[in-house]
Parts: sequence; structure tokens; C-alpha cells
Amino acid sequence: MSDLIEQWQERVWAAATARTALQLRGGGTKTFYGREPVGEVFDTRDYCGVVSYEPTELVVTVRAGTPLAELEALLAEHGQMLAFEPPHFGAAATVGGCVAAGLSGPRRAAAGALRDFVLGVKILDGRGEVLTFGGQVMKNVAGYDVSRLVAGSLGTLGVILEVSLKVLPRPVAEATLSLAMSEAEAIAQLNDWGGQPLPISASAWRDGVLNVRLSGAEAAVRSARARLGGEGVAEDAADAFWGGLREQTADFFGDAALDEAGTSLWRLSLPSSAAPLHLAGQQLIEWGGALRWLRSSASPAAIRERSAALGGHATRFRGGDRAGDVFHPLPAPLRAIHRRLKHAFDPAGILNPGRFYDRL
Repeated sequence: MSDLIEQWQERVWAAATARTALQLRGGGTKTFYGREPVGEVFDTRDYCGVVSYEPTELVVTVRAGTPLAELEALLAEHGQMLAFEPPHFGAAATVGGCVAAGLSGPRRAAAGALRDFVLGVKILDGRGEVLTFGGQVMKNVAGYDVSRLVAGSLGTLGVILEVSLKVLPRPVAEATLSLAMSEAEAIAQLNDWGGQPLPISASAWRDGVLNVRLSGAEAAVRSARARLGGEGVAEDAADAFWGGLREQTADFFGDAALDEAGTSLWRLSLPSSAAPLHLAGQQLIEWGGALRWLRSSASPAAIRERSAALGGHATRFRGGDRAGDVFHPLPAPLRAIHRRLKHAFDPAGILNPGRFYDRL
């Protein structure tokens, strides 16, 4: 593998010298996310394999090109999992792409986000230098935690080579409940439950129906089912529901819904107790009210204005103009910080340029 790293270093050196943009890509399952990719494709899949895994320590170190499904299968053999439930969006998804995208699934509100499970990373920066940050334990960083900075950076700061992730045991028991209620009722109820010792690991509201997943010890799940009420969902149906939500294969997310009339899928991050959106379109609510998916043809300005008024921000997740503003516009001070970070890791600006914002 050292020979491959040397080849990659030479390629990055040459690209930096020539100011040639490189499009970092693993399995390519998340190229839709962010602004339009540009540059020569830099495929990371050859650098693959598990570096170390000690189940009793709940940590795994893996090379970035490793298929995400392969890592999850290995963890499952030991009764463990990636608790943030990263979406694959395709069979070719890699661990590096998972970390670079920084996306988390239905369990995120209960277990934490992907960045919370990143213990350490090894990257190849825009100068062709191999840099290592963090390690294999939670409290090992003095100063800025660059490992978590890389999570969700969309390859703009460096080529992810290796990553160390914290893993967790799979829950002993799970059950899904379905309850009929309005959007406002669901938001209020989820926030009320959020302040109680309930084993809620996921929630999703759409079209007057709230689905809640319970995870944990048998006794805890059984007690919560009796307390919350609602109708139980069969295990197979529940697995299909949460899987469709995680991988966005459910009808709500279908490509057919993003028609030629300008409909986009928006991802709104809001305080969990924020009021209903009152925007035109179809909506699905996750994470106890903190994540609002909106399928709408409303103008980006209207959606972002409403999001800001509710204390959050909006991302055009799928569809629409990928060359324009996909992520919520940054205030000048934050944009300056982004620019300085980009220059520190990639002074020539060759790594996935513009994936977040124009000229960044």
C-alpha cells in the first residue's frame, strides 16, 4: 500500500504545480450531494482493507476505499454496528465517501452524528503530504480536533486515507410503533418524549402518521411500548421502513418526485421544537423534529428565509441547480474561516474545488 500512497503523492504534487483540479471519488454514490463535481477523477477505491479491529475496544481502523457494506458486515459478525447508521445510496459506497459526506441516518438523534464517532484520520493534503490526526480513543486531542473537521468536508481538505471509528453493540431488542397525529402534535409529542428516559432510537412523521423506533434492553423496550401506545409494526415492515428512510428508497425520496417543474428535495436543520414549516410541498420529519425533509418547488429564497426565521438552515439535497447555492449561504465571517481552512490544507485549491461554495 505504501507504493500506492507514493503514486498518489506524486499525482497531487503534479496537480498542485499545474493547478489541475482533482475530483476525489470513492464509489460515486454521493456525487449528487453538494455542488457539481469538477476536475480529473481521483479514484480512492484501491486503498482498501481493515487496518485493525478489536471488538472488545469498540474501535475499528479502516482504509478509505473499503466498501461500507463490507465494514458493516464485519461489525455485524461481532454483534456491533456503526451507530450513526450512515446511508449508502448504492452498493459501491465506501468508508471514505461515508466520512467525507458526513451524513447520518435515522439513529442520529439518539446515538450522535457521524463526526461524533470519528476518533482519528490519516489524510493526503493538497501539498501531497500525509497527515495524521487523532487516534483510537475518545480523549486524545489537544487543540483543534481536525479529525472531526474532515468529517463532512466533501474531500475539500484532503484525500482521506484511513479512519478510526468508534463502534457500538447492536441493541438487544427493537420495536416500531405507529401513531396517528398531526404535524404540530408530532413535533410537540417528540419533544416531550425527548425529555424522558425512553429508548427512542428513531422517529419519522409523514402525512399524519408518526413512526417511532424503540431500541435497547428487552424490558426497556417492552415498558416503552406499553407507555407510548400506538400500533405495533411487524419486524419485516419496520426494517423496510427504516431502511427506505436511511437509503432514501422510500417513495417520498424517489427521483420521479423531482420533476421538470423545478421540484427539489430540501434538507432543513432546525431546532427540534421549531414550529411547522408552512411551506408548499410534501414534508417528512426525522430526528425528533430537528430534521425536516421538504419536497417543494418553492423558491430557494423563500425556503431559506423560513428556515432562518425558525433558527436553522436549508440545504438543497437533490435536484435543482447544482452549480448555484446548494448549501445555506455563509455569513462573511464564517466564509472567511472556510477560506482560511481550505488554504491551510489545500493552498493550490485543487481538491474537490467548489463542492461547498463557489471558489471554496
